[in-house]
Amino acid sequence: MKKLLVSLVVLSIILSAGNIFAKNWKTIRVGVEGAYPPFSFVTPEGKLDGFDIDIAKAIVKAADAEIVLVTMDWDGLIPALLTKKYDCIIASMNITEERKKKVAFTNKYYQTPAKFVVRKGTIKEFSTAALKGKSIGVQRASTNDTYLTDNYGSDVIVKRYGSQDDLYLDMTSGRLDMFVADSIAASDSFLKKPAGKDFEFIGPDLVDPKWFGAGTGIAVRKQDTELVTILNTAIDKIRADGTYKKIQDKYFDFNVYGE
Repeated sequence: MKKLLVSLVVLSIILSAGNIFAKNWKTIRVGVEGAYPPFSFVTPEGKLDGFDIDIAKAIVKAADAEIVLVTMDWDGLIPALLTKKYDCIIASMNITEERKKKVAFTNKYYQTPAKFVVRKGTIKEFSTAALKGKSIGVQRASTNDTYLTDNYGSDVIVKRYGSQDDLYLDMTSGRLDMFVADSIAASDSFLKKPAGKDFEFIGPDLVDPKWFGAGTGIAVRKQDTELVTILNTAIDKIRADGTYKKIQDKYFDFNVYGE
C-alpha cells in the first residue's frame, strides 16, 4: 500500500509538471519565406506582405493568439521547424506524402496547379521530345523540383534555385529555356510583369497528387497535435466568416481554395 501511495504521488507530480510546461499557444511563431510573390514577399519599405502573410495573420487571430513571423529560405523551412525556431510553416507548402514523413499538416488552405513557362514561339507543341535537352528551372526542394526530376530528369537539364526571383532573372537573361512554378506565382510575379511579356504557359495543369499532394497546408511538428487542431479550426472559421474570401479577393480574381 505504501509503495502504491508513493507511485501515485510521483505520477501526480509528473502530470502536474506536464501541465505547467504544456504549451498554451497564446503566441504562435510562423515560419514564412518572404520571396514568393504574390504569396509572400518583402515590400520596398521592408514589410512582409502577400497572400500567405495575410492568411497567417488571419488564422492566428482566429486562434485567439499573437503572431510572430520568422523569415527563412525555402530549403531551410522544415529543418528550422524541427529545431523549434518557430511553431508552424505558412509558406505555400504542398501537402505531400514525402513531407508527411517529417512533419504533420493541417487541412489545405489553398490549391492551385503548377505549369511550365517558356519563351513565346520556342516550342510549338508540348511533349517529352520537345523538352529533351532543355534547361529547366525550379525552386530547390519544391514539389516542382521533385516532379521535374522524377518525370524528365534523364531528358532535361534541371537547374535549381534558392528563390523564384533568381530563377526569373536567369529566364529573362536566356540562361534557362523553361521553368516550372505554381501557375499563380508565375502569372502574377513574372508573366504579368514587363520582364515576362515575351513568355507564356505551355502544357497541361500539373496537379497529380503523387507529386503535388492534396493542396497547400500548414506544416507543424508531428508532436504538436493540439496545434494542428487549433489551426484547422481557425481555417474553418475564417472561411465561414468571410475573412478568407476578403483576403483572396485582394490578390486573385478567382477561387484559389479549389474544390
